Amino acid sequence: MDRRKFIKSVGVAGTVGTAAMAAPAIAKGREKLTMVTAWGRGLAGVFDAAVHFADSVNAMSDGTLEIDVKANGELVSGLSAVFDSVTSGQADMYHAADYYYVGQHPAFAYFTAVPFGMTPNELHNWYYHQDGHKFHLELGEEFGLHSFLCGNTGPQAGGWFRKEIKSAADFNGLKFRMPGLGGKALGKLGASVQTLPGSEVYQALASGAIDGTEWIGPWADEKAGFQEITKFYYTSGFHEPGAGLAVGINKDRFNGLSKAHQKMIEVAAGEANLWNLHQYLANNSEALTRLQAAGVKTLEFPDDVWDAFGKASLEVLDSNMEDPLFKKIRESVEKSMKASAAWDRLSSGVYGAQRSRVLG
Repeated sequence: MDRRKFIKSVGVAGTVGTAAMAAPAIAKGREKLTMVTAWGRGLAGVFDAAVHFADSVNAMSDGTLEIDVKANGELVSGLSAVFDSVTSGQADMYHAADYYYVGQHPAFAYFTAVPFGMTPNELHNWYYHQDGHKFHLELGEEFGLHSFLCGNTGPQAGGWFRKEIKSAADFNGLKFRMPGLGGKALGKLGASVQTLPGSEVYQALASGAIDGTEWIGPWADEKAGFQEITKFYYTSGFHEPGAGLAVGINKDRFNGLSKAHQKMIEVAAGEANLWNLHQYLANNSEALTRLQAAGVKTLEFPDDVWDAFGKASLEVLDSNMEDPLFKKIRESVEKSMKASAAWDRLSSGVYGAQRSRVLG
């Protein structure tokens, strides 16, 4: 089945809010693109990346190309509606984490993160200098999308729990928020896994609807207020070692733009990608200190839990290998990741260990 034609034919019934969406604005050489997002307005880091990207395009174009950012719930509500509204042409573009859409195609996970996958540097090596962006575009062909990476959270924390995790058995029956293929791996350990928009996570944790959640890292997690509910915080996770965010643009709409406007979108997305990554990294350490001062107990998963994560993750990845595009992307990613890690281990890895030893 041609997924793109099917999506256009069924539209987004039941997902679009009551606010009417206007047709693309084109007047006197000026264009306006409506960007729907997966994020609540003001959500630390992720919504910042969307706004930063839009502001850059608006500034570079000197007003000839305007991107109007809509938070989740303003034009469409829910994660699936963000994707559907763009592929159907009812909105022009989205900003989201592409792994929210593994139900559409499992390969979308590789453009956010897969369990035991790439660090930010490894992801960017692959995306910008090897096959990454080519595969992002190839995947988008099935859905009528033209996509770019546009943000990165850096390494994500293992998450917040109501009790300590002492063995893999502690995940059995645990109600836990984790999207993407990492969530599917936790499901293999017996967890009841949920995918919730970021704006709904605090209330779900506070009400007991979930027993725990991953979100991003100390700065964004502190902003979300999870420390007000639970004090057990696992600072390293297996699921998102360098989570990318993306803009997905309706391909017909993108192709209708001038070459100059297309390039502005590409450049602004790349700059937002770098800016957002270091927004997180610059803020995480001080936020972690504040969390610890407030009584949060920072923990690491035991080795046997990491072993269970690894076994489950391989099972999830292997289960998708019958899909030809997933197989090609996985093989490309793992080849690139192995090559990047070989040099990083002998250069930055050794340097970091020696700096700590010499300077303390």
